[in-house]
Amino acid sequence: MRRTLSICILSLLTSAGMTAQKKSDLLLEINQLKSKLDSTTALVKDAKNQERMSMSQAESFREQVAELQTANATLLQNLNNFAQVSNKNSDNMNRTLASLDEKERQIKWIRESIAKNDSTAILVLTRAKQSLGENAKISVVEGAVTIMADLPFLFGETSGSQLTEVASSWLVNIANILKAHPEMALTVEGLSMTGELELAALQASAVSESLQNIHQISPDRLLALGKDGNFKEGVNLKVHPKFQQFYLMVRENMKNSAKQ
Repeated sequence: MRRTLSICILSLLTSAGMTAQKKSDLLLEINQLKSKLDSTTALVKDAKNQERMSMSQAESFREQVAELQTANATLLQNLNNFAQVSNKNSDNMNRTLASLDEKERQIKWIRESIAKNDSTAILVLTRAKQSLGENAKISVVEGAVTIMADLPFLFGETSGSQLTEVASSWLVNIANILKAHPEMALTVEGLSMTGELELAALQASAVSESLQNIHQISPDRLLALGKDGNFKEGVNLKVHPKFQQFYLMVRENMKNSAKQ
């Protein structure tokens, strides 16, 4: 009985010791788990902080990307606008250059026409000197060959309006000059220094009608008029280009250029 009791007590003590050991181990394990939990909690907290920072950076990056995209779109639009303006300026420049080339061509044509008229005037001057003699009163003024004839020579007196026979024969030379140069016209100016413009016009018309009726010069090449000669009187016969025809040619040339 006593032995059995001893065994029971021993068993209880052993069991109590083992329980104490297990409790100690459990407390140690609990402390270890608590330490791991604290460490894990700290890691989670750090991870959350890092996540917030990353999210903030990501939002900042998204905003920057959006700003860059907007800036890039604006830049592309500006480049497109610049290209359009550049193309427009290029087209305007090309049209301007084409217009300048056309104006240059027109100016060249006019210069060549004037040079041709000047050359013809020289030929007319030469023929007039050969036909009328070195003593004839001949000059070149503003591209026109001017032949001066005195009133007594043409009409026998200063107030006459009927051509003399000598004057009629003399006009043959004028008619030959005009026939040799059909591109030229003749303006007959009656000059008066007394203000009698009607008489001056009548004298000019007499010369013009003789060339037309007797020497078959076309009336569209002749113009007669009376002018105040200041201190001069007589009749000026001006051989010049057909100004009306020249004007029409220039206008037609410019009109055709505008259509191209």
